[in-house]
Amino acid sequence: MTMSMEKWVAGGIAALVAGLLVLAGSGLGRPVHAAPASVDVPVPTGAADLRQPGVHRAQVVFAGGCFWGVQGVFQHVKGVDSAVSGYIGGSAADARYPRVSGGGTGHAEAVQVTYDPSRVSLAQLLQVFFSVVHDPTQRDRQGPDRGSQYRSAVHADDAAQRAATLAYIDQLQRSGVFAAPVVTRVEGGRRFYPAEDYHQNYLALHPDAAYIRFYDLPKIEALKRQYPALYRDAPRLVMPVSVR
Repeated sequence: MTMSMEKWVAGGIAALVAGLLVLAGSGLGRPVHAAPASVDVPVPTGAADLRQPGVHRAQVVFAGGCFWGVQGVFQHVKGVDSAVSGYIGGSAADARYPRVSGGGTGHAEAVQVTYDPSRVSLAQLLQVFFSVVHDPTQRDRQGPDRGSQYRSAVHADDAAQRAATLAYIDQLQRSGVFAAPVVTRVEGGRRFYPAEDYHQNYLALHPDAAYIRFYDLPKIEALKRQYPALYRDAPRLVMPVSVR
C-alpha cells in the first residue's frame, strides 16, 4: 500500500516535532502528549438522546480531521457495521485525494458510519465523536492538518438525526465542558464519495506509521479507556470500496 506524499511529509514532521517536544518537556518534568487529551463529555439527554426503535441499519457521516483516525476509532465501536473513509461536501469530479488535500474543493475528509441502533445509539456515537475522535472547537483544522477539508461536521440525511445532533451540540455548549465554542457543522443532503482503496483501514494496516502513532493511536486508547462497554478489540475492517 502506498502512502500519499502529503501524509508521508506530515508523518515525518510529526515525528520531528514529537522528538523536539520530548527533549523540551523532559527538562520540565512534565509528560509530553503527541495528541490532544480526550474530553469527558456529558451523556446526551432529552432531544439529543435519539431512539430508533425497530431500526437495525442507519447511517451518519462524521468529518473530524484526517479520516484515518476517524475511521480507525469507529471501527473499534461495537454496533458499527461499517466505517468507510471518503469525501463529502463537493462534486464527484473533485472527490479525489490529490484535489481534496489541496483545499478549495468544498469536500471534507469524512467517514460514513453504518450502525445498528439496537446495539449502539446515535447518542453514543456522538459522545465518541465529540470526546475521542477530534476537537470540535477547532475550525478548519485538526492536529497538524490545516484547511477546510479538515473541518468538523456531521452529515445526516435523516431529519431526526440532525435534530438530535444539534440538540447535543447545544447541550455541550451549555455544559461548559469545552473552553471554546463548538464549531461543528450539521448538514444533510450531500453525497458521500468513498476514498481511494489505499486510504481504507489505514490505521489498522499501518499502526507503526509516524502519523498514526502520534495522532491516532492515542484516540483508540482513549476510546478503550472512556467507553469500555462500547470498545471492541478487533476492528471491523471494510472491503475495498473504491470504484476508481
